[in-house]
Amino acid sequence: MTTQLSLTTGPRSDGVMVLTPVGEIDMSNAGTFAAALAEALGRAGSDQLVVDLTRVEYIDSAGLAALFEHVERIQLVAGPLLAPLLTIAGLADLTTVEG
Repeated sequence: MTTQLSLTTGPRSDGVMVLTPVGEIDMSNAGTFAAALAEALGRAGSDQLVVDLTRVEYIDSAGLAALFEHVERIQLVAGPLLAPLLTIAGLADLTTVEG
């Protein structure tokens, strides 16, 4: 069974592209998340992509792996639930993590 996840992509008012997942990211939908991430990066062009994780309730190693694959071109925004996890996983050492 696939875990519920919705994904939206669009520019902020300043033109920066943002990918916003809502729900849980786990091995059942990590491929969908990775594909949306790659597509959003393509839409962002040479600019960085902001991944807004503030509405993600859970992310497992498959979801983290998708983020690590593109760490040089993404910035992360996380709420109080995920920010410590992203730091422990090492993403905060490689890219900007706001939250």
